[in-house]
Amino acid sequence: MDYRQKSLRNLAARNGYQFLPDDDHGLHRQLEGFRLADRGRNNTISNILRIQQGLLDHDVHIFDYHYTEYASKHPVYQTVLFLQSQRLVLPELCLQPETLVHKLGELFGIHDIDFVRYPKFSKQYRLTGDDEHFIRHHFNDQVLNYFTLNKGWSLEGVGYYLLLYKRGLLLPPEEIEPLYRKALEVSTLFSTVG
Repeated sequence: MDYRQKSLRNLAARNGYQFLPDDDHGLHRQLEGFRLADRGRNNTISNILRIQQGLLDHDVHIFDYHYTEYASKHPVYQTVLFLQSQRLVLPELCLQPETLVHKLGELFGIHDIDFVRYPKFSKQYRLTGDDEHFIRHHFNDQVLNYFTLNKGWSLEGVGYYLLLYKRGLLLPPEEIEPLYRKALEVSTLFSTVG
């Protein structure tokens, strides 16, 4: 057992979370359909923390996600939070930090959803999904303000499911609890959309 796994196992024991060293329960299958699962090859999930709150409230998995990029063969390690909640009813959406590649794509007609009243948000993030009207409904002032102030996050959502992560960032164990709290904040913001 390496230092990271031991630290995460201790974190789980202190907080009453379940710890699983490997994905033996099909979490990888649950991620199929999310863009994260389509990135690279040799995708693996390990060091899983599971947090359950009530039957309908939420079921959270926080885990290490590893993949190898197709072109550069560069390994990517990051921490991912996967939240399931009956309180969410999200459109299919993908929010990610906007990059130069995305801006170049706009020159070729590949557009995202921008908000005129929130130019900072629109410059910071690329927001895409099939149902623009439904997505705009969910990205109210509170959600837009939140992500304008909390930069660099990637979020994917559909129905009762939400993924939250910073691409290529493997969080140290002491930052797992703040990530969990952040996910609960985001979930609350989206679940209060009427």
